[in-house]
Amino acid sequence: MTDDVRLTFLASRLPRLAAILLTGAGLAVCGVILQQLVRNRFVEPATSGGLDAAKLGILASLVIAPSGGQAAKMLCAFLVCFAANLVYVAVIRRIRFRSTVLVPVVGLMYGSVLSAIAEFYAYRHNIVQNMQGWLLGDFSKIVQGNYEVVFLILPIVVLCYFYTHRFMLAGMGEGLASSLGLNYAATVILGLLLVSLAVSVSVITVGAIPFVGLLVPNLVALRYGDNLRRTLPVIALWGAALVLACDLVSRLVIYPFEVPVGMTTGSLGGALFFVLLLRKGR
Repeated sequence: MTDDVRLTFLASRLPRLAAILLTGAGLAVCGVILQQLVRNRFVEPATSGGLDAAKLGILASLVIAPSGGQAAKMLCAFLVCFAANLVYVAVIRRIRFRSTVLVPVVGLMYGSVLSAIAEFYAYRHNIVQNMQGWLLGDFSKIVQGNYEVVFLILPIVVLCYFYTHRFMLAGMGEGLASSLGLNYAATVILGLLLVSLAVSVSVITVGAIPFVGLLVPNLVALRYGDNLRRTLPVIALWGAALVLACDLVSRLVIYPFEVPVGMTTGSLGGALFFVLLLRKGR
């Protein structure tokens, strides 16, 4: 192996593969945790406003702490995403008559409001071009030295697996979970903290990649059932495999150019979203 090939592999190819696998696994696990907390199979960061909130937080950091670097972006994205998730869960809990379709529709509307605020914020401070980088996920910018924060997703996935039993109890509803001795409020806050941190890391590293958390948990549930203790590792593995497959498609469809992987997952996930809705309706 020549020095140029070794440098390309270590500085570009290996970091890109690590970012793809960790981002896919993290987003898939985020989706299933949100689905348990909200008790709806069609909720994930793209349909609950989480991705839009993370982008808004990053834009805010560019104005509040322009010289703060990645740490400031991470902190702002996490805080805004966590606050937005708390608001979304509170809104859903106040809706008396919740249908399968209504919950994700409310999330999409909520995300549109957050996205509109982000666009206004970007126009107000003349940073529209900075915003474009987080509209669609793109792994082409992953190189050694600017992606290492993505490794935070690994302990997040491990913690989600460690607290799987609590999230499953929370998915039974507040009344039943509390009767079984679960601190329901603390479990919801813990789940939202983990989800917000993973979403913020993924958006900072590669941008917004929608529908991974919707696609994978539903497909895994159809094949393996709903026991998260058994299926959570499978969900993480399938999430990584899905993002890897979408990245390959993105690199080949208009070769030698590259389509943002967020566009590929958005197209596939949006189509399957409607299929799942129709299947649930029948």
